[in-house]
Amino acid sequence: MGEEDYYLELCERPVQFEKANPVNCVFFDEANKQVFAVRSGGATGVVVKGPDDRNPISFRMDDKGEVKCIKFSLENKILAVQRTSKTVDFCNFIPDNSQLEYTQECKTKNANILGFCWTSSTEIVFITDQGIEFYQVLPEKRSLKLLKSHNINVNWYMYCPESAVILLSTTVLENVLQPFYFKAGTMSKLPKFEIELPAAPKSTKLSLSERDIAMATIYGQLYVLFLRHHSRTSNSTGAEVVLYHLPREGACKKMHILKLNRTGKFALNVVDNLVVVHHQDTETSVIFDIKLRGEFDGTVTFHHPVLPARSIQPYQIPMAGPAAVTSQSPVPCKLYSSSWIVFQPDIIISASQGYLWNLQVKLQPIVNLLPDKGRLMDFLLQRKECKMVILSVCSQMLSESDRATLPVIATVFDKLNHEYKKYLDAEQSYMMAVEAGQSRSNLPLKRPTRTQAVVDQSDMYTHVLSAFAENKEMPHKFVIAVLMEYIRSLNQFQITVQHYLHELVIKTLVQHNRFYMLHQFLQYHVLSDSKPLACLLLSLESFYPPAHQLSLDMLKRLSTANDEIVEVLLSKHQVLAALRFIRGIGGHDNISARKFLDAAKQTEDNMLFYTIFRFFEQRNQRLRGNPNFTPGEHCEEHVAFFKQVFGDQALMRPTTF
Repeated sequence: MGEEDYYLELCERPVQFEKANPVNCVFFDEANKQVFAVRSGGATGVVVKGPDDRNPISFRMDDKGEVKCIKFSLENKILAVQRTSKTVDFCNFIPDNSQLEYTQECKTKNANILGFCWTSSTEIVFITDQGIEFYQVLPEKRSLKLLKSHNINVNWYMYCPESAVILLSTTVLENVLQPFYFKAGTMSKLPKFEIELPAAPKSTKLSLSERDIAMATIYGQLYVLFLRHHSRTSNSTGAEVVLYHLPREGACKKMHILKLNRTGKFALNVVDNLVVVHHQDTETSVIFDIKLRGEFDGTVTFHHPVLPARSIQPYQIPMAGPAAVTSQSPVPCKLYSSSWIVFQPDIIISASQGYLWNLQVKLQPIVNLLPDKGRLMDFLLQRKECKMVILSVCSQMLSESDRATLPVIATVFDKLNHEYKKYLDAEQSYMMAVEAGQSRSNLPLKRPTRTQAVVDQSDMYTHVLSAFAENKEMPHKFVIAVLMEYIRSLNQFQITVQHYLHELVIKTLVQHNRFYMLHQFLQYHVLSDSKPLACLLLSLESFYPPAHQLSLDMLKRLSTANDEIVEVLLSKHQVLAALRFIRGIGGHDNISARKFLDAAKQTEDNMLFYTIFRFFEQRNQRLRGNPNFTPGEHCEEHVAFFKQVFGDQALMRPTTF
């Protein structure tokens, strides 16, 4: 299998830590994404490493018994260590604060602490088998203050740090889940909900295992993922993942079912809003995208894997330290190992090998695995790093070898411009709100973020369309059809078409002598009026004489001031065209001779200069009875230049009647 076929990979630079062994215990903190390696209960050292930490934190603690749980508060300010089922010990890591340990016992009598979670740099939650206790830590006083507690029988718990929600498993079957939400010193109880367990014979006691539940944020919404090994319907094949949407307000609702079509051992990750399901028996993974259209039965949406199952890309463990001699080749890593532990959203840890990886999605290989271009675009537009891959798909579908049909190309353009228009509208609303003096409320306005899914006209022009139009091998009819299709799509979404796209169409038409089509496009306003376009038409006059009139008509439609039209023409060195235009509107008696002579001289075309000079001599004769220029016209240098090139005898003589 070539590298171009794997769509999942482990990150290049994993966090390395000392392997787990009888002396060294390894812990993982999901909130800070840190790995703790605790040697001999901390007496011979604790090393803490996280994905973003360039420098690991190292310290020692007294060995006061086996460490059950160890975590830093957010920002690494306070360390909490649980060694018994009744207490948690604390130690400040804040400069100028006492380093002495202090201890907090759980308040509920006869309760056992199952674990704890930091919800901020100074707030912590104890989860016991009889409920939860929410504390504020006061580091300077070396004590804790109970903010709120709630009594409930707890089997196990789960914490989602991104959304600050703790899920408690209650009841005998363990399948009633009670969520709590934490924010700035407050604890809110959300509505509890029940996970439907698969049907089972009376003799077997089924209960909900912590192993089969995960919590993750997907497309900005919190979901509880339940891995159901046997379906409730007997005719169904294989396991499935059931997604329950857990809103801030309102009841939890079953929304999606991901069909795995196989049985065995599974593990879940969430990467770039995709649910990744690893299957240990076949050593492969599949991905699901809940934004793609599935089969809706009126209550839930059923989804199948987006792509065929594939292994994670083979990974070589880099040799490090003095052992990294050139003769030693990197060791292939055992993927899907039974010692792997996955954490949400995208973490895979191998405690036996001493590695923490982030799982990543590779988009380029997916392009060839998803032949349906419309579905491929729907998929890519939701991914974080998608722009260059989308542009490569557009180039590919316009290439000779992989050419798509026009309806498919139109679909792709429409999907891209739908996203583009959404962004433009949001940007416009933001600008209007800013101009209206912020919003009525005191909430600060948030500028819409431009994601990589916004592929604008300059992206398409630069990376796709200009090279495509210049490709000599392409049939020009196809080139024009594609360019017009893109312009049609922009118009359909009421996006103002940039003049360079119109120019590309016109240049392509002129190159292939399709003047009749050009004339029609302009006549029926298929190409929108703009000054740059009018100038381009003027420059085509020598190839196609009607272009001159088409251009002037366009400038007039744009209600461009006449002197501005003259300026535009002169700046393009279209001196005769400017003169013809000004004569056409009867303004030639009042124009500045010097301005036209300057422009004519700049063209370095002596015959053009002669023609323009003679015109103004004739005008002078007609208006004043003398061809000479008056001192007020400041044309002395042009008269001198004329004499130098054509001689004194070429000057007009005054005619007397």
